[in-house]
Amino acid sequence: MFFDELQPIVKEFTAEPLAFLGGFVSGVLRLDLSQEPVKSWLGDRGFASEGPSSDSDRDDNNGSNGPQSITIE
Repeated sequence: MFFDELQPIVKEFTAEPLAFLGGFVSGVLRLDLSQEPVKSWLGDRGFASEGPSSDSDRDDNNGSNGPQSITIE
């Protein structure tokens, strides 16, 4: 039924309505929270960015810019 598909959305909305609406609006407007002026506006209000603060921090993955291999046991 259609209501069953909407139930998780309604549950998230009722748990944190302001955060849900903020995320929804930023998604609709396709705002990137790591770009100016949104980044500085969030910083002025005391919200820390989640993740690397600059592009150079993202490129410092163990000194390698290419693919990395992993071992799964």
